[in-house]
Amino acid sequence: GHTLGPVIADMEKLTGVEARRIHVDKGYRGHNHPHRFRVWISGQVRRVTAPIRREMKRRAAVEPVIGHVKAEHRMDRNYLKGRVGDRINAVLAAAGYNFGLLLRWLAELLCAIIRAFTETVPAQKIV
Repeated sequence: GHTLGPVIADMEKLTGVEARRIHVDKGYRGHNHPHRFRVWISGQVRRVTAPIRREMKRRAAVEPVIGHVKAEHRMDRNYLKGRVGDRINAVLAAAGYNFGLLLRWLAELLCAIIRAFTETVPAQKIV
């Protein structure tokens, strides 16, 4: 539906920052939006400057992470009650995602240490 206006109002209220440029999916093409900011649609080619193109690339890089958190870290269904529950669920999902990144980094570090140790210590012959 036409959710862009209310979502922007909520976002500005939460962050305290007034939106000037909005980057949206192609689904928002043709929807009425408040005219106090410029709406950029993904895939748009005309009138796109280098800074706006960078912002669109950054947005495109964040979307898979959001999808992964929703799918793999229980953000698809919230079992906690109220707005506080929504916030707790988001924080716990982000913590789980970051913990997974940390575990992956530690596994790579352990592999590098073992590899370095096996390369520096000569193999002994068993007689």
